[in-house]
Amino acid sequence: MLAPASDGDRERVAELLQRACGEGRLTLEEFSVRVGAVWAAETDADLIRATEGLAPQPIVGSATTVDKVVTVFSQTKRRGRWRLRDRRVRVHTVFGSCELDLRAVLTGEDVIEIAGSSWFSELTVIVPEGVEVDLTGTNAFSSHELKLTPVPRVPGTPEVRVAVNAWFSSVQVVSRAPEITR
Repeated sequence: MLAPASDGDRERVAELLQRACGEGRLTLEEFSVRVGAVWAAETDADLIRATEGLAPQPIVGSATTVDKVVTVFSQTKRRGRWRLRDRRVRVHTVFGSCELDLRAVLTGEDVIEIAGSSWFSELTVIVPEGVEVDLTGTNAFSSHELKLTPVPRVPGTPEVRVAVNAWFSSVQVVSRAPEITR
């Protein structure tokens, strides 16, 4: 007979998954999916399934940590596995295009802050579904657009705060479904 999952068991497994995300063994997107399964778990077996296949070592990705992205008269895209130096990323875009895909970002932070400016440019931030997002900043002759899929917040996922001042620019934050290919 299967034992029911307790709230304490769920919290312990969620903390294990959060540590794995911080160590680079799970991306933010993988963490989001797994921790959602943890909070929906009804039995101990469901909790075990949420941790199955957890890599014992970090999977290959960018070893360089990122704390600033500057784009001038060009295009920058951060996709796949990449690592945040700490909770804040500075973004400055002038006459360019910048895309930051946070679905596979490696971080152990409770809050991810993206702050900066955009002049005559486009800035797109992609987050996994179920992540809480706050979009703020000065907006002059520009657009700020928050397009999140209407799904419940996944408990334990970091909050993403985007504070970008925009002049003659487009700043958007969108959520997209997981692209887990394992």
